[in-house]
Amino acid sequence: MKLRSELRKQAMTYLYQIDVLQTNKVPCDIEEILTNDSSTRDDFIKDIVFGVEKNKPEIDEIANKYLKNWRIDRLDKTGAAILRMAIYEMKYLDTPPIVVINEAIELAKIYTDEELVKMINAVLDKYMKDL
Repeated sequence: MKLRSELRKQAMTYLYQIDVLQTNKVPCDIEEILTNDSSTRDDFIKDIVFGVEKNKPEIDEIANKYLKNWRIDRLDKTGAAILRMAIYEMKYLDTPPIVVINEAIELAKIYTDEELVKMINAVLDKYMKDL
């Protein structure tokens, strides 16, 4: 069984891929993307990917509320995927917010730059305080 950290990394990758396809107006079937990959048998990944996609307008509204002079659509796609995933998990799942923030920051440190790490941390910290 994979650790949740590894599952979050996979979910981030799928969210990134879906965002790229949608931005380029390439038809994509999320179910097909997830089921074609045998490593995506975990319900946690499916919950995050489908949950983020289903609730993206609300998630983006939350992110935009806390992004100072920015909007989520201005972030790079990897950073946006990490932020959306973390907001979704904090809002809809039972994971303690501090764990979600830590996991998001660790992903951001690997896949984004230092400024975006700070931005993601600030947004999630402010959101956690309002929960």
